[in-house]
Amino acid sequence: MSMNNQIVVVTGASSGIGALAAQMLSEQGATVILAARSMDKLEAVGARMKGPHKLLALDVGNDASTEAAFRQVFAEFGRIDCLLNNAGYGKFEYCDEMPLNEFSEMMNVNYMGMVRCTKAVLPYMKKARAGRIVNVASIAGKIGTAKSTAYSATKHAVIGFSDALRQEVREYGISVSTINPGPIDTPFFAVADPDGTYVNNVKWFMMKPERVARAMVRAVEKGPVEINLPWIAGVGAKWYHMFPRLANRLSYRMLNKK
Repeated sequence: MSMNNQIVVVTGASSGIGALAAQMLSEQGATVILAARSMDKLEAVGARMKGPHKLLALDVGNDASTEAAFRQVFAEFGRIDCLLNNAGYGKFEYCDEMPLNEFSEMMNVNYMGMVRCTKAVLPYMKKARAGRIVNVASIAGKIGTAKSTAYSATKHAVIGFSDALRQEVREYGISVSTINPGPIDTPFFAVADPDGTYVNNVKWFMMKPERVARAMVRAVEKGPVEINLPWIAGVGAKWYHMFPRLANRLSYRMLNKK
C-alpha cells in the first residue's frame, strides 16, 4: 500500500517510537494524525514533521475523549485508512506489591485504549471494505517474566484481541497486525524502571527506537500478521510455547533481569 494521501492515525505519538513512526509515515506521503494526551509534546513533534499532519488531543483511557477525537478526524477527513495503536505504558513490580489500581489502569490504557480506538474506526473501515489496524504489543505478551505480571497481561490481551479481530474482519478487506518488540531505548523506562536496574541489565539487548519505528511503518504498508523484534526473541517465544516446562526452567535466570 502506497502511503501517498493515506490518512493514518498514530496514538501515543508524542514521544518514542510513536513519534518516530509518525515522522517516517509523513515523509512517505501519508497525512498523519498525531494523537496523545499532551498537546505541548505533540507540538514539539509536529514542528519536526515535513509532510501534512494534524495534532489531536486524545486520552485513550477515556471513553468520551476517544469518541470525540475520532469524530473530529472523520468530520475533517471523512475516513481513516490506517490506525496505529501505539499508546501505552508499563510499570515493573512484583504481583503482591503492585496496587490493584495499577493493574486496572494499565489494562485500561494498554488494552482498553486500543479497543476504544479500534471500535471507533471499524464501522467506517467495514463500510469502505478496506483498512489497516496495527497494534503495538510486546514480546512480554508472549513470554512473561518476574515483575511484569500487570504489563505482560495487558500485552497478552492485545495479542489475543488482535488474533481474534483478524478473523472477524478478513472478509471486509481489513488487515490486523501486531508488532511485538523486546526492550527499546525510549522514555518508556522512565516510568517502568525508574531506578534503572532493568535497563542496566539488558542494555546490550536494547533496540534503537528507529528500528522498531521502521517495523511499524512496514506493518502499515504491507499488513503482515505479526512482526517480532528482534527476530531471536520471536524464535524464543515459539520455543517457549512448544516446550513450556523446559523453557521455564532454562530461561529463569536469563529472563528475570528486573
